[in-house]
Parts: sequence; structure tokens; C-alpha cells
Amino acid sequence: MNLSDIKNIKGLKYIVATLVFVALILFIDDYSLRVSSRLSRQVRELHDQERELSQAILQDSSANAQLRDNLDAKEHYGREHYYMKRPNEDIFVIK
Repeated sequence: MNLSDIKNIKGLKYIVATLVFVALILFIDDYSLRVSSRLSRQVRELHDQERELSQAILQDSSANAQLRDNLDAKEHYGREHYYMKRPNEDIFVIK
């Protein structure tokens, strides 16, 4: 072995060590690229779900305020959801 072969082996060691480190970071580590992309996708889905739930809360709050204040709205809600009726009245449910 001459001096150039030894330098090539040292260089090869660094290349192998770098490749092992990159493979470790990309695939094997707890915070690998795969896990990181999955977690960021979950975060996006949770933000979308939060936006939808916030809109639902606003709609329910306005409906709640209307039911609190308006007697006709209460009657309409009771008739629609609980099939309530007045005396001497028949209700036909068509599905």
C-alpha cells in the first residue's frame, strides 16, 4: 500500500460515515423525514378541522341566541326536532 491508497481509504471512511448519517436522519431517526412529513400533514388536517369546528360554533351560537330570544323559533325547533304538536293536531312524518 502506498500513500494515495491510504488517503483514498480515509476519504472513503468519511463518505461512508456521511452516507450512514444521512440514512439515519432520513429514515431511521425518531424525527426522520418520513415522520416529520406525517406530522406536518396531521397538523394541516387539525387546522382544517379547527376551522370547520369554529364555523360550526359560530352557527350554533347564532341559532342558540335566536332560540333564546324568539318564541316562534323555539316552537319551530321543537316541532322539527322533537315532533312536538299542539293539542288536537296530527303530525305526519314523511321520510
